[in-house]
Amino acid sequence: MTHLTPAPQTLDWLQALHSSDSAWLLTDDHLNVVHVNDGFTRLLGYTLQDMQGVRPLQKLLASSTDLAPHIREQLVHRGAYSGELLLTHRDGSPLWVAASINTLDRQSTPADRTAAQVIVLTDIGFTKRFEAFQRQVLEDVVQEKPLPTLMLHLCQALEALLPQVHVSILTVDEDDLLHPLAAPSLPDSLSALIEGMRIGPSTGACGAAAFLGHEVISTDLSTDPNWQDIAAPFLEAGLRACWSCPIKSHDHKVLGTFALYFESTGAPNALHQQVVKACLYLSAIAMERDASKHRIRQLAYNDTLTLLPNRTMFNECAEQVLHSIRGQVGVLFFLDLDRFKLWNDSLGHAAGDALLCEIALRLGQCTRPDDVVGRLSSDEFAVLMPRCPAEQIPEVAQRMLDAIAEPFSINGVMTIPSACIGVCTYPEDGTDIEMLLRHADQAMYAAKSQGSQLWERYQPEMGKISQERADMERELRQTLTDGGLQLHYQPQVLSTAEHTLYGVEALARWQHPEWGWVAPPRFIAAAEDAGLIHALTSWLIDAACTQLATWRAQGLSVPHIAVNLSTNNFHDPEFAQRVYNSLEEHGLACNDLMLEITESVMLDSSPATLNNLKNLHAMGMRLSMDDFGTGYSSLSYLHRLPISELKLDKSFVHDVTTSSAASALTRSVLNIATSLGMTVVAEGVETPEQAAWLTEQGCPVLQGYLFAKPMPAHDLPTWLRKVTNHQPA
Repeated sequence: MTHLTPAPQTLDWLQALHSSDSAWLLTDDHLNVVHVNDGFTRLLGYTLQDMQGVRPLQKLLASSTDLAPHIREQLVHRGAYSGELLLTHRDGSPLWVAASINTLDRQSTPADRTAAQVIVLTDIGFTKRFEAFQRQVLEDVVQEKPLPTLMLHLCQALEALLPQVHVSILTVDEDDLLHPLAAPSLPDSLSALIEGMRIGPSTGACGAAAFLGHEVISTDLSTDPNWQDIAAPFLEAGLRACWSCPIKSHDHKVLGTFALYFESTGAPNALHQQVVKACLYLSAIAMERDASKHRIRQLAYNDTLTLLPNRTMFNECAEQVLHSIRGQVGVLFFLDLDRFKLWNDSLGHAAGDALLCEIALRLGQCTRPDDVVGRLSSDEFAVLMPRCPAEQIPEVAQRMLDAIAEPFSINGVMTIPSACIGVCTYPEDGTDIEMLLRHADQAMYAAKSQGSQLWERYQPEMGKISQERADMERELRQTLTDGGLQLHYQPQVLSTAEHTLYGVEALARWQHPEWGWVAPPRFIAAAEDAGLIHALTSWLIDAACTQLATWRAQGLSVPHIAVNLSTNNFHDPEFAQRVYNSLEEHGLACNDLMLEITESVMLDSSPATLNNLKNLHAMGMRLSMDDFGTGYSSLSYLHRLPISELKLDKSFVHDVTTSSAASALTRSVLNIATSLGMTVVAEGVETPEQAAWLTEQGCPVLQGYLFAKPMPAHDLPTWLRKVTNHQPA
């Protein structure tokens, strides 16, 4: 075939060309246009006369007047081309089409000659616009635009693609309530009607779709059962049909609904279904990403246990509040629970968590809606009260303490929580939240130093106390490294033979080059706070074992050495083995050490503590209960632990000859100890009358200044010679 001429209009194939929705164009062997169908004119605006005398693609291509190399190559080698082209409409507007170009002989054409072609063009403008729409939505998601803004843009873009369609996106909350997220072309009154509506089969297509978990098509709102209760306002707005689909997460949870409203009755067509399928996917991505972002923010800014703001969020909110009340007074309350670690260790972390949640609730009941409440760390809480007059501080602080002190029970264990509170005011004590927190913390420590269930207002001199505490921790750390601590030893004697040594108690002493002798309670508490107690105890046990071995080598008869332990020591899973290794290293037996523990160890039910106690007992080591009688739970735990000795607290010993209550309690302790086969050591014996009374009541061992003060190791041999020779000590 060398030339094509217009064929008679009556031919069947030509009639088919003219009735086709696609654009058809035929050329002769020289690429002159010889025929176009009506679809071509409808699509591009050109008639046959417009196209004569030009090569069609050179005229239609928007980007170039020359045929693209990849198109030419395919036509030459394959005799055909299929792909997407951007053409120019007669009015100058761009138009995307799917193009199919075929040479009539379907054979490859030499590069130096042409062949007749049939060109078929299909409008894909909608597809391209929809692809661009999808890309834009995904870009909005990646750029983390706010979800309401993103969904609004999605609805607006979709309504531009689908004329006479109204788009609505709703969310479903944890309580199964609907909330409009985006509905740009629906009346605000309809969004207000939907807000807070519970999902279900009678709450329109959206409520039913969210409830059922699948699409709901309402072809006529006036007769659809799902709409019987709420159809009227939608019909008044000119809406006649609705198609709603649930938006689901990757784990099939319903996050919301995506709905198309129509102004005429009927069902969605294939185009609607194609578009909505993609929109459901995009909406799910956007909603899940937004939920993840909120979850991450919640984890970053909220305490997951109490749901209160954490330190970061508290500081941000507090700074905003302080900025809003410039020129007015604000009050910061810094709260720390008393003995929380003991509660947590003894009853388990679940009980500790329950107590913290209860404290958070109680603080919420003591505060106003404008107050900022946060959990700053394990058992530390803060409350910022804007516009709180300074004269109300005592009342508010006491109200918080009273609320915290209400009895609390978990797993059958009843406790009365207590706390200490530090208070400071804005702007007098600080102009930013970090400074206020620091000063309130210092005031809280001042309250704790005086007891429990107390509050204290910040004073400038408190900063000096905090600095001293920090200095002590630093100096103690260096002293432990340098070996600057020493041990003094206080003898324990048999009551029936005061000149017979029962044992000695090793007591840590610290003489600082500037501060002089530092009181043991101060530096031991500092060691606990600074995490140095393990190092301190290791040094103490090693030093005591070294000294006992030295005395034994010198022929000095010292039955055993008692050393004081911390509850924290028992949290080290290897603690029992470390003690055993130290004894073995110095050639000592397990009964050469008496390990003094406190009530907190008895109350500690952690696996590490229980295993250490079990292992120490199995090794043959003896445990002594120090300060017995000062706590409230000792008796209920005594029979559970391998205790061989009770140390009667000096507060009882001091009053045994003057107080009937003290003497009665002391007799009770002695009776209990005798019944359980335990030895009682009475501490703080200072007068002959106390010693006589205790001896008369059958207390076997006495310790106190009446016999000897704690002394350096080199003084013990001299003391022993004196008492052996019945000389005054």
